[in-house]
Amino acid sequence: MISQSEQAVNAIGTADPAAIRIAALEAENSELRAQLQWFKRQIFGRKSEKQILLNADQQSLFVAETQAPAQAENPGKLICEHRRRTRRCGDEVNDSGLRFDDTVPQTIVDVPAPELTGDQADQYQIIGFKDSARLAQLRSIFRVLIYRRPIVRHKGEQSVSVPAVPEAVLEGCYADVSLLAGLLVDKAVYHLPLYRQHRRMLNSGIQLSRSTLLNYMTRSIALLEPIYQAQWQSVLESAVVAMDEVPMKAGRKAPGKMKQTYFWPIYGDRDEVVFTWSGGRSHQHAVDQLRGFSGILLTDGYDAYVRATVKLNATDQQITHANCWVHSRRGFERALAMEPALAQHALDLIAELYQIEATIRAREFSPDKVAAWRRKHSVPIVDTFFDWVAEQRQRPELLPSNPLSKALVYVAEREAALRVFLEQPGVQMDTNHLERALRVIPLGRKNHLFCWSELGAKQLGMLQSLMVTCRLHDINPYDYLVDVLQRVSHHPAKDVAALTPRLWKQRFAANPLRSDVMQAMHD
Repeated sequence: MISQSEQAVNAIGTADPAAIRIAALEAENSELRAQLQWFKRQIFGRKSEKQILLNADQQSLFVAETQAPAQAENPGKLICEHRRRTRRCGDEVNDSGLRFDDTVPQTIVDVPAPELTGDQADQYQIIGFKDSARLAQLRSIFRVLIYRRPIVRHKGEQSVSVPAVPEAVLEGCYADVSLLAGLLVDKAVYHLPLYRQHRRMLNSGIQLSRSTLLNYMTRSIALLEPIYQAQWQSVLESAVVAMDEVPMKAGRKAPGKMKQTYFWPIYGDRDEVVFTWSGGRSHQHAVDQLRGFSGILLTDGYDAYVRATVKLNATDQQITHANCWVHSRRGFERALAMEPALAQHALDLIAELYQIEATIRAREFSPDKVAAWRRKHSVPIVDTFFDWVAEQRQRPELLPSNPLSKALVYVAEREAALRVFLEQPGVQMDTNHLERALRVIPLGRKNHLFCWSELGAKQLGMLQSLMVTCRLHDINPYDYLVDVLQRVSHHPAKDVAALTPRLWKQRFAANPLRSDVMQAMHD
């Protein structure tokens, strides 16, 4: 296969204008075909970032994810599988294999024995029970709590008193904290729009207006805002943060049209994330959100972060900008159709870097060991990569419209930022961890499409900041919200950081506050 570059070389070597014109048209045709193939891959191709290497002897880019599991030391020991399990592992709670924890309510259904009825019943006796479990679902998951308060009269003074109703989370609200937490979890974790939640309530016999539910959610998130602000401050205290932007329609721009706004998630090095919101994509928002931060900023190639870094460093902040290698890699993937050999060479070099990172993670190196290992193994590969990039950019036959040319320019302009991870052991090669965290926004967008107001978008960002962080720290989001919604009003303002998911897990997760409905069910 003759590449576009070779066609251009042949045309330049001839003096025939017609030949030059034909070569240009063929190059343009080749480029259009490559674009067509790229669009086809976006629609019908693989959606994974994993690379299928052409060299059979070379390991996969994501070797840690694709290599076969090691053989068990004891061949006779049964190992539980997560997929396509054909044998039980032996820890099921019943003979059907159904699993559940102690928080799931159970109802005993007594099955009569035919032997215990009739003329011969006195010949039989019960010597025990055998339980079999089935999972059931009620029409409604809602319950009404009736607080029955005794009216007490003093016999001597004839005075009458009634105990007060337990304090509600929201003043003047007849919603238990369990309902408030359920509304928030359904919205942020399960991406259920409020109108669907409202419909479910109506179908369950609960007559509440949608505006009432919206009021509950708005007031509940307002209680959580100090916790969100404390977590934001914790993120800015990180040595390394990753930042990105993701679109969200919010607020009316004109009749029938919504404004294009953006969430700007910031991921700290203690597995905490905050979703800040802005009405635009200007670098000024990044400047405003990163004030007070000093450290390493890891982003994609969007030049707004470069401008933000320069602006912040002019105010005596010390920020080093690092770039994501996955975003650099995508340019060479798009060039495979037109320049397969050259683009594959770049992808192979990047794959070697990721194999080194997989080794670092597998061996759990200390920070000093990570830096030394990268200097020994990664630096030569990066040097080879950028030497090759510089060499390819000197080729006059490589047209600017060529996808390979665009990929080369992209990495060459960001060389310094792409090299940062080599000397900074706490810096990852990419922003994949942030991409996984911000996935809740596009997932939610597929369900509720947009936010009716800009305030709603801001509050959604606050809520998602706490819910995603709960997931990152393996915290049940419902239990967390039930606890902190009751606790935040009485918690000292100076110690509000203790209610962020990361610190809450250390201090309160072992004995969280429960709702009245849970206590009633256990009683």
